[in-house]
Amino acid sequence: MTRVVCAPYVGASDASRPPDTQPMAFASLIPAHLSADMASALRDTLNARLADAIAVGLQLKQAHWNVRGGTFQQLHELFDTTYAEVVVYGDTIAERIVQLGGVAHGTVQTVAAATAVAPMSESQLSAAEYVRATVDAMKTFGAAMYRLIDEAGKLGDQVTADIATEIARGVDKQTWFIGAHLG
Repeated sequence: MTRVVCAPYVGASDASRPPDTQPMAFASLIPAHLSADMASALRDTLNARLADAIAVGLQLKQAHWNVRGGTFQQLHELFDTTYAEVVVYGDTIAERIVQLGGVAHGTVQTVAAATAVAPMSESQLSAAEYVRATVDAMKTFGAAMYRLIDEAGKLGDQVTADIATEIARGVDKQTWFIGAHLG
């Protein structure tokens, strides 16, 4: 069962509209078993993880665009494939934030301020350095997802815990794929 929380839009231009056709500025379905405080705590953590996903994705693209050397083709494709997966993770996280009554914060400014992922050098790196940097970023993201699994479980939100488990599983796999290039 869910609880519907709505606040009607009160824009002056819509004052003459019939009540049943008024646009809604805010509407959310918060699972009934979560209190507002619990949902808020989860949204805050999920927004931090969204920032991590976006930061990791940008680092993967940086590596994809700039990798050179004898393993170029393999790494170029692997960074791009991993990026595509990380984008899906970010989208899943953002959707859960909204499902919990929040706003997903994915602007460049928010990501830069909120991510736990260390910045990647903007200098040209060797293939091995790109591999190491992306592995480190993925490990940071993965570790944060494991913490989210625990937090969501303690708050009784098994859906968020399941989402975090699915993402952690994928991050672990992609980290392994990329890290295997270190030898």
